[in-house]
Amino acid sequence: MTVYIDPPTWPGHGRMWSHLVSDVSFEELHAFAASIGCPPRAFERDHYDVPSHRYADAIAAGAVEIGSKELVRRLTGAGLRRPKGRSV
Repeated sequence: MTVYIDPPTWPGHGRMWSHLVSDVSFEELHAFAASIGCPPRAFERDHYDVPSHRYADAIAAGAVEIGSKELVRRLTGAGLRRPKGRSV
């Protein structure tokens, strides 16, 4: 099981955020996110938004840090990318 996370460089709601994705399945992603305490509401189309203060928890649980461009490349290559404006 491999999930990936990019560095917390995305601003929003007074915080910085990371994106947590799987390049295997949404089931794998949901299971990993639940194991580190991400609430279901943090899931957006194809990733979980993870606040910067939880970033180290995700890494400690086994998420692999990669850059944002590589994260999108892997998500797209796996056929799991769901861009905004596209129905689910």
